[in-house]
Amino acid sequence: MNLVVVSNRVARGVANEPMTGGLAAALLPVVEKSGAIWVGSSGRVRDGAQKEPFAEIEALGAGALATLDLPAAHYGGYYEGFANSALWPALHSRADLIRASEEDYLSYREVNAFMARALLRFARPDTVFWIQDYHFLALGAELRDRGVTQPIGFFLHTPWAAPTMIEGVPHHRELIEAMLACDLIGFQTRNDCENFLDCVSSDLGLDIENGVVASRYGKTRVAVFPIGIDVEKFAVQAAKAVSHPDVSRLRRSLNGEKLAIGVDRMDYSKGLTNRIKAFDRMWTSQPALARTVSLLQIATPSRGGIEAYESLQSELAKLVSDVNGRHGEADWTPIRYLNKGFSQTVLAGLYRTAQVGVVTPLHDGMNLVAKEYVAAQNPADPGVLVLSKFAGAANELDTALLVNPHDIDGMARTIATAISMPLTERRMRWEAMMEKLCAGTIQQWFAAFVEALQEGQLDKGPTEPPIAEPPTLWPLRSVNTGTRYH
Repeated sequence: MNLVVVSNRVARGVANEPMTGGLAAALLPVVEKSGAIWVGSSGRVRDGAQKEPFAEIEALGAGALATLDLPAAHYGGYYEGFANSALWPALHSRADLIRASEEDYLSYREVNAFMARALLRFARPDTVFWIQDYHFLALGAELRDRGVTQPIGFFLHTPWAAPTMIEGVPHHRELIEAMLACDLIGFQTRNDCENFLDCVSSDLGLDIENGVVASRYGKTRVAVFPIGIDVEKFAVQAAKAVSHPDVSRLRRSLNGEKLAIGVDRMDYSKGLTNRIKAFDRMWTSQPALARTVSLLQIATPSRGGIEAYESLQSELAKLVSDVNGRHGEADWTPIRYLNKGFSQTVLAGLYRTAQVGVVTPLHDGMNLVAKEYVAAQNPADPGVLVLSKFAGAANELDTALLVNPHDIDGMARTIATAISMPLTERRMRWEAMMEKLCAGTIQQWFAAFVEALQEGQLDKGPTEPPIAEPPTLWPLRSVNTGTRYH
């Protein structure tokens, strides 16, 4: 089998590359070991026609990484426009932030078509294509239009919202139909899966039987594949990282106080302002906790060209300044606020240092930071995870302290509870979460999806649209990474 994985963002396997959870960090370890070809954007754009679309093709572990310079004329409309100003807010149930023009949609389709043409280079009789995320909802249809008959899978890393929200996206019917060109469509949670099938039924009027949709492209299976992390690797990394200089300096600076940590991209879906307000409320209502616990909030900038993100960054900076001004002392800063990324190694050490992990998105497909925080803990003295019930991870990590991120007072009380939780209860909750993480690793997720996709175009569907049971990880044959790709 020749597996080709496609995403907008890729990771290069550099140990010190800043990565805050997310798709690229999750896929890197399994792509490196599987022998797959990983295709994605180089992060650059190019003007004019491109005889050779690939900027670089290099070895990536047992496989290869192929990056493209996307077309400059369409990149803005594709990425900042339709993908992140129309699809992203709709998928995260923020209809008030949907902004899109017809030109943006045409650019989105042009980039999807550009990627499809480039992918033909890797099409062989034994090729299997696996498309990742909302940037390429139309890519399966573009491949079919160019004669690709091999299996095509699609996995959505974000939530899929209810039909009334998706209806706010221009051309949403065309996009849903285009997705059905894929043989297998995977979602993070059962709720996302059901929302998508509701859209298929209400918008397209297609027949659905046991999670299988019949469309003009044939049959498409829709199922749930909750993504995981490399639990063992992350745990080992965290134990070693406590001696990293950045982590050691943090530990020395704490002077015996406890630390809570939040690690997020700068995004309105992450609930950052409500989180800061909850800490403010906690210190106001329980002043004895001042100088006892501080928050390290890492908020990595993203999508700075979009108005909603620029506004959020300004709002959050002012809020942190106000809270620190109210509660801080000359020798104590309640919130340590950093607008930069850190490598996975450093993050692992920071997670292990913190007694409380605060993951409180308003809506999230999964949120791998929650899983990374749990995996990073010291088994003898684990920290406590405070987790939004609206994150996909809450379906698995149900012994975390679950919160409603819209309830500021409730979050403040729960964070205080986490800070004072006795060791026996912390261990009980952590062990239960680790059991769930080990039962659904990134390797098992990868293998389960690819195995289902390898079954090929469907003549019949599963008897039920279940959460996919991960099989034992089986090896994928390494691709040829020799000179013919260069």
